[in-house]
Amino acid sequence: MPNVTRRIGLSLGADICWPLCYEEIVKRLALAIPWNGDTVGIDVERVTIEPFDLRQPCRYDLVIDRLTHWYHTSREWIKKAVIMDGLYVFNSPWSVQSMEKQTTYCAMMQLGMPIPETWLIPPKSYEPLPDLQPTLRSYAKLFDLGTVGTALGYPLFMKPYDGGGWKGVSRIDNEAALRARYDESGKLVMHLQKAVHPFDSFVRCIGLGPQTHLVKYDPGAPLHDRYTMAKDFMSGEEAAVMRDTTLTINAFFGWDFNSCEALRKDGTWYPIDFANPCPDSQVTSLHYHFPWMVKANLRWSIFNAVTRRPFRRTLDWEPFYAIAARDLPYRERLREYGKLAEQRFAMAQFEEFCGKHLAHLDEVAHEFFATPAAREAVRKKVAALFPAHEVEPFTELFWRRIQAWRADTGGKP
Repeated sequence: MPNVTRRIGLSLGADICWPLCYEEIVKRLALAIPWNGDTVGIDVERVTIEPFDLRQPCRYDLVIDRLTHWYHTSREWIKKAVIMDGLYVFNSPWSVQSMEKQTTYCAMMQLGMPIPETWLIPPKSYEPLPDLQPTLRSYAKLFDLGTVGTALGYPLFMKPYDGGGWKGVSRIDNEAALRARYDESGKLVMHLQKAVHPFDSFVRCIGLGPQTHLVKYDPGAPLHDRYTMAKDFMSGEEAAVMRDTTLTINAFFGWDFNSCEALRKDGTWYPIDFANPCPDSQVTSLHYHFPWMVKANLRWSIFNAVTRRPFRRTLDWEPFYAIAARDLPYRERLREYGKLAEQRFAMAQFEEFCGKHLAHLDEVAHEFFATPAAREAVRKKVAALFPAHEVEPFTELFWRRIQAWRADTGGKP
């Protein structure tokens, strides 16, 4: 059979640790996959930033993108490559650009998910554009912020209608605090969202293609401890609810890689933040969960690159709305959404491919994450973020947690 190569591009910003691990494990896999009469190997390259001719062919079969949400040159190159060259990328650059938290809340409300009650309020101040004053004089109605707060009830959260990273997020316990935080919000357009209070569990579900991973999350802990190492914190049915919820969101918005945060109150899981299409991928946050993310990235990218599965250029929401229109109990409806998402992520074909061609990945990754090369990848990321006197202690902390993962999994999924 002819030998052919599929090229995977890594479009990176400040990412250090996971690309090093990804590249090294690909080498150790030594892939020679029989596919449609060819023997397919994988090359990995880092995508450079430079001027480009719009008709210039794209050399990659797939790109893992970490820049689209903020770096426009790379985003526009990726759009061109999807349109003109059939590039597969995660995630959809158009969806990342346009589907902010406001849109995601509205869409999932329409599908019947238990999104907390949310209001959008005009900004406190504005850029002095030429048409601003006549527009506001004619159409902006005076409103009483305290009335909105009373309608929602306290506690509530004020947060930007877009963006992420906990920027501008405030817990509000009373009207005085609401007015103070609004006065400080400047030109940001803000949501006011009723708090899920009291909640008894906070979970983040990471989705990468049809793969999901649940983490008990502690938002009050230091960054390196927020992703806890807790086990057995959800029932099987609760885990299935979170899986269906996350896959539904990701398939709906064309996000191969995204995370969903949810709070549990009185037995119901409330999705509160799920427009995260460039999820945290650093060992300094994920630690114990970092190897899962690397392996999931490898499986999903290699599957799509080798099979040349077509990238879905349009979102096509109508099948989801058709399910929403059916008179079904919510859990049954969510399962139907989940089935549709599994189809869109080609779950059956993916699992068959991995079982046949990537069965050795778990063992290879298990061995790699005990090597000096893996530890050096951890150290490099720590050195980029921590003061010099903390580099070795935190490198050792994260390395111990990865070794705990190795002990717990033993080279298995």
